[in-house]
Amino acid sequence: MPTYTTSSRPAVRTPLWGPKMIRKCSSAGIGYSVVELQDVRHVYAAATPRTGQTLHEQAHDALKTLEAVIQEESTKGSIVHQAVFLSDARLTDQCRQIMRDFYGDELPATTYVPQHPCDGKLLAIEALGVGRGFGEVQIERRSEQMVITRHNGISWIHLAQVQPETDASSVYQRSLNAFGRMQALLAQEGVHFEQVIRTWLYLGDIVGPEGDTQRYKELNRARTDFYEPFRFARDIVLPSFQGDVYPASTGIGADGRDILMSCIAFATERSDIRAVPLENPRQTSAYQYSVKYGIKSPKFSRAMALSCGPYATILISGTASITGSETRHIGDAEAQTHETLDNIQALISEENLARHGMPGLGTPLEGLALVRVYIKRPEDYPVVRRACERRLGELPTIYAIADVCRPELLVEIEGIAFSAR
Repeated sequence: MPTYTTSSRPAVRTPLWGPKMIRKCSSAGIGYSVVELQDVRHVYAAATPRTGQTLHEQAHDALKTLEAVIQEESTKGSIVHQAVFLSDARLTDQCRQIMRDFYGDELPATTYVPQHPCDGKLLAIEALGVGRGFGEVQIERRSEQMVITRHNGISWIHLAQVQPETDASSVYQRSLNAFGRMQALLAQEGVHFEQVIRTWLYLGDIVGPEGDTQRYKELNRARTDFYEPFRFARDIVLPSFQGDVYPASTGIGADGRDILMSCIAFATERSDIRAVPLENPRQTSAYQYSVKYGIKSPKFSRAMALSCGPYATILISGTASITGSETRHIGDAEAQTHETLDNIQALISEENLARHGMPGLGTPLEGLALVRVYIKRPEDYPVVRRACERRLGELPTIYAIADVCRPELLVEIEGIAFSAR
């Protein structure tokens, strides 16, 4: 039975839907959720510094708080993947050394994202831990870019900080090169690119011009061309599913001008685990967008759902205030936030999961374990945060300043949800 935990105060058990769930939330600079699936404990945490002026001081404050949570949940040494949001890309090398010194041999796969934390701190950290001692969990730390976790006949491959290695300057060529780099790094561990189920694509000046077109449109052209020979999730996709299969994804702005990627791949030989890419009944599938939005449409699913018997994990792509294929509530950040959350609610609902062949595995917004909220205009942070907290409650959340893939979009939200029959 999945269990959520989200406070340094004693956990309060509240039946939210189906199974009994536990939420824990600490107000002391960190929010976290704990999900127990098949005797394996997953910890999702979002940490911001409470004290300190320098990067070193703020980083250690956030890391010590993360460490305390991991120890409290009896999952020491379990952090396998983290995203570090930095207010200045020039801090990356210094921050990387801080992480190496702190974690030592237990360094997670880490992506250094050049996006300003909304609260004005120098950094914020989103971390995933997979608990030892609650089942047979093997953690293989290949490098500071790649960590593999294995349990119950399942392998999760976390690949971070993928950057192009080319002198080319165009978004198209640099994106193609970065995808190729991702494929090569996975192949070194015997992982096929078709096993990728979730990507993050961070693009500097995302809505800026690129020749006679737009930089995000050129990223989508590269993604389409690179993805063409692959059949994603072909070994685990639900047999009755007849649609197109693409990984869940977030394509979001970042500081600077380059492209940065990370991904999660999934491997299993178990016959009881199935994948279904979810589309939203309120939205046109991104890969079916007209040429108005680019010569080649964005190739991603609105979410990727993985089911194992009575349980489901739902990886939710970056979602915005779009219905059909049109932007709604132009200029109104609060209304866009609510429209975005309405879209996520519809996407992970029981009605939508049943429509996709996974009856009984939908969830309301209470099924979310972690979210990221990207905000275009810093002045919108207070109203966007209030709207999210009103709808989501005390949920581990990263708020970062980032441009969204259309000039008129002010907010984008992604996350991960869990459900059970």
